[in-house]
Amino acid sequence: MEGKVLIANRGEIAIRIMKACKDLDLDYIVVYTDADKDSEHVRSNITSGPDQNAWRITSYTEPNDLFAVADHTGCTAIHPGYGFFSEDYRFARRATVRDRSLIFIGPNWEVIRDLGDKINTKRVANQLGIPTIPGTDAPIYNEMEAEEIAAQLLQTQIEDGIQNPSILIKAAAGGGGMGIEEVTEIEQFRRIYRQLQSYAKRQFGDGGVLIEQCLTDYNHLEVQLLCSTHGERLHFSSRNCTIQSTGRQKRVEAAPGFHKSCFDYDFDEKKVLDQIVQYSLKLANHVKYDNVGTWEWIVSRSGQPYLLEVNTRIQVENDISARISYIDGKQPNLIREQIRLALGEKIGYKQKQVKFQGAAIELRIVAEDTRRGFAPWIGTIQEFTFPDHEWSTVYTHVPTDRPYPIPSDFDPNLALALVWGESMDDAKQKAIQFIDETVIRGEDSSGQAIITNLEYLKNNLGRLLAF
Repeated sequence: MEGKVLIANRGEIAIRIMKACKDLDLDYIVVYTDADKDSEHVRSNITSGPDQNAWRITSYTEPNDLFAVADHTGCTAIHPGYGFFSEDYRFARRATVRDRSLIFIGPNWEVIRDLGDKINTKRVANQLGIPTIPGTDAPIYNEMEAEEIAAQLLQTQIEDGIQNPSILIKAAAGGGGMGIEEVTEIEQFRRIYRQLQSYAKRQFGDGGVLIEQCLTDYNHLEVQLLCSTHGERLHFSSRNCTIQSTGRQKRVEAAPGFHKSCFDYDFDEKKVLDQIVQYSLKLANHVKYDNVGTWEWIVSRSGQPYLLEVNTRIQVENDISARISYIDGKQPNLIREQIRLALGEKIGYKQKQVKFQGAAIELRIVAEDTRRGFAPWIGTIQEFTFPDHEWSTVYTHVPTDRPYPIPSDFDPNLALALVWGESMDDAKQKAIQFIDETVIRGEDSSGQAIITNLEYLKNNLGRLLAF
């Protein structure tokens, strides 16, 4: 393939994109900030001289810096990774319509815009008969109308036998968990509604609210899709990411999304997984989705799925889907697939050629104190070694041959460890073995030993895929 890719991200995802580019025989450029000068994604490239391919910028969130590097180095495409600009349709649009246009490695900007709006996504899903969380799919501004909807939602839960029914009032223009209040009795509604509407006007300039049923007993599932600009769309099964930190940051993920060896479900788990896959493909076909994407679902204890949102980017955990998927006997690299499809190629294989086998688990290794609200730990890593097995791999930007000061500018994510096996039980046992064989040593500025979440990860494997 021809072209040069600007990798507009950092850390392990930058390294994974670098490898995918090498596999495709594509040139690439990486960027970095001063805080990341010791990162492996910088150290493994060239920071000066005629062959320089690593360029310092002021910030990963300064688009002018990124486009300036792309122009100076002759890049023809830009890969946003995840986070930062990966789901910013304005950035994607600017990349593609500027005088010196770049191929945005992701879906087209119109799709990012339309599916990035959760209200719009819910409205379209409802039109297609795809289940979403019961509640409104448009902002409500009238107090009486809002109270009537709230009363109906609470009554429906009572009729369905739900103990302790509740609803959520959300600021329609909010995000990131801001502007959300829970109501358990209709008598509370008007007071809380008025408080939230006033907050929403001050914070977001829009007093519209959404009202939804509050779901508390569920699993968080995802469906991995791969689509092309040629109208091809297929899936790489499901995964489960229910085990999360208090800040809703994923910590342990597994594929497939459910397995009867982990829990005695009150539903046919295979039927539910097939359902959410078909629903995801239905929405993707409707919006003409054209790159990788993740359809996020929550599934209740009774087996009822609800579409939560669509992530229009490659996700951190994409590789656990790849590790249970086989094309001609080989596990695919979904980042590699993402890049070549964005550059115009066809998928080149059909859904029936993708065979699913075994199970995979991803462990997000983080320097954090899980007993103190997952508080980040900052210091210097002195030793960082992982076991080497044919059934595991590690993605990390942390060097193994020298000390590494963890930059305070970013979350202290250290590595992603993936293990896979013939069954979920096999994968769990391998995950335990992997954790036991991992060595991470370091200390902070006061000489206190490093704190990681390895023990937390190990202790939570037992509740994987369970309610």
